Amino acid sequence: SAKNCLTLFRNIRMCRLAVPAVRSVLMNPALNSNIICRLPSATSQQLGRHFSSEARDIQKEIGDLVNKEKVVVFMKGVPSEPRCGFSNAVVQIMRMHGVKYDAHNVLADEEIRQGIKDFSNWPTIPQVYIEGEFIGGCDILLQMHQTGELVEELQKVGIKSALLGEEEEKK
Repeated sequence: SAKNCLTLFRNIRMCRLAVPAVRSVLMNPALNSNIICRLPSATSQQLGRHFSSEARDIQKEIGDLVNKEKVVVFMKGVPSEPRCGFSNAVVQIMRMHGVKYDAHNVLADEEIRQGIKDFSNWPTIPQVYIEGEFIGGCDILLQMHQTGELVEELQKVGIKSALLGEEEEKK
């Protein structure tokens, strides 16, 4: 089945079986005609990247990601389906403040999962960045939310917290 096929290819990627013969069979349509399952083109491109002889510069990639948007979160799962309680707490805090952010599921990419820990020198996930600066994890974000410091940090980068609108309406 397609699901089993994708699982197989994920396992190959995770094991880093970068054998040139395997790569050439997977990436060359003329050679892979006997392979029953077909990969979506995006998956084929990912496989090509992982089987290529070029090393992936994960720190540069993460640096580009944290600077792509004003607020970036590396989490387990996605905002609509967080896969751990700490990631869920960060999503809820962001939702309460009405913050639009770029989220990255570290469970989908083991290199990003480890790389982000090395990048920030912080051992846990989730991790929150504002304007490319590492803010902290769930505990720090929660504390900033409770003290009002998060509202201030968001204002510094031009983001108005939805909680400010609620306070103004009460006055």
